[in-house]
Amino acid sequence: MTVLRFGILTSSDRSSRDERADASGPALVKLVESQGWQVARQLILPDDLRELRQALIEWADEGDLDVILTTGGTGFSPRDVTPEATLSVIERQAPGLAEAMRADSLSKTPHAMLSRAVAGIRGRTLILNLPGSPKGAVENLKVVLPVLAHAVELLREDPQAEAHH
Repeated sequence: MTVLRFGILTSSDRSSRDERADASGPALVKLVESQGWQVARQLILPDDLRELRQALIEWADEGDLDVILTTGGTGFSPRDVTPEATLSVIERQAPGLAEAMRADSLSKTPHAMLSRAVAGIRGRTLILNLPGSPKGAVENLKVVLPVLAHAVELLREDPQAEAHH
């Protein structure tokens, strides 16, 4: 079994100021750990393009994370800049992941059309944007769970990756 190492980055002005508890980050930790994977880093930042971008670069480039999950900042609010931060740091997009999450969400709510979430790769790290609500974040992550281990095998250039096609 491939043990994946995750970073979970919450983008929320209110949670970063301790005005509201972060519920999405802990919900994602619970789901990730239920898969036998590990959460190596967690951080709450304000909805700030520069700060989000810097954290994504540092986390991906240090090489100790396989997957970075962001939660929050994917909507239409002027402060929602997580997709822009992600797009500014990834080297390759992974649109199928974002499309699958959006398609599944659309079967539950028409508001899924308002998601601007993206997915992509920086180096050997996969970055996935998830909604800010705990329910939405968990539902979206569950959609892509079946392919995450294989995606990481491919990024690691693991010789076993071909056997899992």
